[in-house]
Formats: sequence, C-alpha cells, structure tokens
Amino acid sequence: MITLHPGSDRGHANHGWLDSYHTFSFANYYDPEHMGFRALRVINEDRVNPGRGFGAHGHRDMEILTYVLEGALEHKDSLGNGALITPGEVQRMSAGTGIVHSEFNPSKTESVHLLQIWILPNQQGLEPSYEQRMFPLAERRSQLRLIAAGDGRDGVVKIHQDVDLYTSVLKAGDRLSYQLQPNRYGWLQLARGAVNLNGYVLQAGDGVAVNEAELIKISTDSGAEILLFDLA
Repeated sequence: MITLHPGSDRGHANHGWLDSYHTFSFANYYDPEHMGFRALRVINEDRVNPGRGFGAHGHRDMEILTYVLEGALEHKDSLGNGALITPGEVQRMSAGTGIVHSEFNPSKTESVHLLQIWILPNQQGLEPSYEQRMFPLAERRSQLRLIAAGDGRDGVVKIHQDVDLYTSVLKAGDRLSYQLQPNRYGWLQLARGAVNLNGYVLQAGDGVAVNEAELIKISTDSGAEILLFDLA
C-alpha cells in the first residue's frame, strides 16, 4: 500500500533567518498522525540565510543525518569535530549519551538548503560519534546510490539502526525501480523536481510511505533529486 504525504501538509516555521518545513511532528508543529515512520522520526527541509545558523545545542539518543542540497553548512561539535558539509556529502552524528553541536552558514551571500534527518537508534546510551562521506555526482546520477546503512557497507556512513538510505539525482527521462522486500517498509522523500511514483505525481517536498513488499517505479520528465529509505 502506498500513502502520499503531500509537502503542502508539512509543518512550517519561518524565523526570518531560517525557513523550515517539517515532514513529521517537530518543535511547535504537532500532528499525532505524523509522528514519524518506523524508525524515521524527523525530515526537516531547512533554508538558512547567509551568516546565520543554529547556535550550540545538545542532542541525545538520536542518529542525525545532514544532506545539503545547495550551499554549504559549517559544523562544530563537543567531540572536537569541525567540517564543512557541501552537496554530495552526508554527515552522520550519533548523539548517544549526549553531544553538543552548532551549524552555521558561513557564506556572506548565499543561503544553504538542506535536509536534516533523525533516525531512532536501535539502542540507547551509545558513545557519541561522527562521520562524514562524499558521494560524487557520477555515483548518484540516474541511479540509486546507497549513502547510509546499518552495516556501513559500500563505503557509506554507518548508522545504528536497520535502515538503508539511498539517493539519486535524476535527469529528464530517467526511470528507476526498487524492489521492497517482505517485512520491509519504504519512504521516499522528493527533495527537488517532480517524479511519477507508481502512478502518483509527486512534487518537491512530497513524501510517500510504502507499507508492504512492492516494486517501486520512479520516472521523471523534468529531473529530480530523491531520498529513498528502506526500513525494518
């Protein structure tokens, strides 16, 4: 069964320096019908103005993935890590017993557009950790590229949960398919562009839940960027 979650139904908060859309309940947006999907708890689409960002703040017991679409995001944390996250890179931060970090747009002229994803870990009290990987456009163009997984295979970032996360940058005319196995669940998030998924026309910001074994067929006439979660 396929269930569409239109982007227009997302929570929205505009703080001036930050324009944020929440696929699932987050902060002041609360919808008991959209508290997450399986282990997937948060998908926030954020646009941060030049020279602005999130000051130092803490997290616990959450797997946090950051995926930048445009611009760059500067990260610093209490583990001593400091890095710039750019398009094609994926950052994983396991908050575990507690981590403090900040995220800042270092550009003086360009906003940064990103997706931040929270996944519930398979155990609490983990040691906090950090990882970042680059996935060149050639690996993501017109094909599904695994970027995060519970077993860390194929050079992806390793998350503490039975989730496989794929991404793809599609050009006009591309077609992809993905077979969801029995007892697995899928979530597709359309980051940019427009696609057709098993007869459903999706626009940027839309999400789709797939609740049983099914062949997911994706096509686009104009180009798109997608994230596809395969969840236990």
